[in-house]
Amino acid sequence: MEGHGGHVAAEVLHRRGVDTVFTLSGGHLFPIYDGLHDRGMRMVDTRHEQTASFAAEGWSKLTRRLGVAMLTAGPGVTNGMSAMAGAHLAGSPMLVVGGRAPAARWGSGSLQEIDHLPLVASITRRATTALSTETIATEVEAAAAAALTPHRGPAYVDVPLDVLLSTTDPAVPDPTPLVRPEPDRDAVERVARLLVEAERPVLLAGSDLYWDAGEAALVRCAEELGLPVFTSGLARGTIPADHPHAFARCRGHAIGNADVVVALGVPLDFRLRYGELGRAAVVHLCDSPGQVARHVALAGSASGDLGAILDAVVAAAERQGTRPDHAAWLGRLRDEESSLRASETTELEAETSPIRPGRIYGELRRRLDRDAVVIGDGGDFVSYAGRLLDTYQPGCFLDPGPYGCLGTGAGYALAARLAHPDRQVVLMLGDGAAGFSLLDLDTLVRFKLPVVVIVGNNSCWGLEKSAMQQWFGYHVAAELAPNTRYDEVVRALGGHGELVSESADVGPAIDRALAAGVPALVNVLTDPEDVYPRRTALG
Repeated sequence: MEGHGGHVAAEVLHRRGVDTVFTLSGGHLFPIYDGLHDRGMRMVDTRHEQTASFAAEGWSKLTRRLGVAMLTAGPGVTNGMSAMAGAHLAGSPMLVVGGRAPAARWGSGSLQEIDHLPLVASITRRATTALSTETIATEVEAAAAAALTPHRGPAYVDVPLDVLLSTTDPAVPDPTPLVRPEPDRDAVERVARLLVEAERPVLLAGSDLYWDAGEAALVRCAEELGLPVFTSGLARGTIPADHPHAFARCRGHAIGNADVVVALGVPLDFRLRYGELGRAAVVHLCDSPGQVARHVALAGSASGDLGAILDAVVAAAERQGTRPDHAAWLGRLRDEESSLRASETTELEAETSPIRPGRIYGELRRRLDRDAVVIGDGGDFVSYAGRLLDTYQPGCFLDPGPYGCLGTGAGYALAARLAHPDRQVVLMLGDGAAGFSLLDLDTLVRFKLPVVVIVGNNSCWGLEKSAMQQWFGYHVAAELAPNTRYDEVVRALGGHGELVSESADVGPAIDRALAAGVPALVNVLTDPEDVYPRRTALG
């Protein structure tokens, strides 16, 4: 194709099926903007590069396609690094295209001249600079392919401004096909044997199952082998919360009594006790060999397409000729699950003043559609979301992931409303997290994207306050200004906002926000003494 370098970069993305790009306007990117505009591709501009970058990651999470952020040189790129790090740990396929100071002036002190590659190399699958107009197409395509190849993650490429402005007529490569190897037959047979012989098996499904679109295989495997399934991260909803084999509340009880635990598409990290799961034999099934745990003794492992692995395990179990009967085990877990759910009633219906976070979730649960997208951005307040909300479809619950970075919410909500314009989108936002991205509700207003934001406003960094109090008997640097009017900020930006201070008013306020037709924020004053029960995740 003929054109300047910006047109070449845009054409590669266009051939990849990219139709939406997130950015904050920067001069080093103008030639690419020209290429995007020429192809009718949607550019969504934010108020901070962190939001553009989190939106790109959120887009990938919601669509299972490549999310793209374009960041101008220097501070634009560094402002996006937290999102890159989060995508790196979450395995999100995200492409960041960075601007770069002109190559002809490199080393002379151009505006925003800095070598980005050493900064992003450790948190990306691939980080390169296209040093000539002729190499733009191959570098951008290679970065996209790297991001989408398991184990997925962010990739980075930048292009000097003068290279983007130069004209060329290069060949633009077609998208690189993704080829996955067949699961190892012996490894699959061993996993199947463990599950057939198990008396109390447990299957823990994580985000990489979602990326491999393995939800149908998960349900088949659970039903055929009689497995109780617990999901986390993006795997929430891969088996509907009301499916007979789906469990949530009794995970600790299940793991503590299991004889075989299969960790599927989830790392054996702090969230799973680093793989130290009591007396259970641990099986690790991963999307690529490099993800298989090396720090714990495993009874079995396999890597590859996770849906294909599950189907192969079911087939291997059938060949072994014994259909496991785990009805008693499933019944025991269902009794425990039901008991724990019943114990939440008081929390969900609490008529306290100040308001308890559980009451907010109790009101929200009754109003959410089955395909609603719920986003969590915060500490203690969002921990309640993970425990008290159920998910029925894949890609309907987003949280910051293992990196635990606050500020993801506005970007994720932006991506969610663009990806699913006909669904409810609700952002559960801690008041601490609100400080990172609240002004990007302006982006939602400008693009006419109705999102409901519910702020749990306890006027403190609740997770840190309680943890330091527990560790040292006092706390510092944990108080925020009392009862900040986040709702007034959103009204000033052109949205709908209300303050709620009484439990009985929470539900009606959510109703009005859902019906507002504009970005809406419900600012709920919550009890600062309400502490989410947790063990520390720091060790």
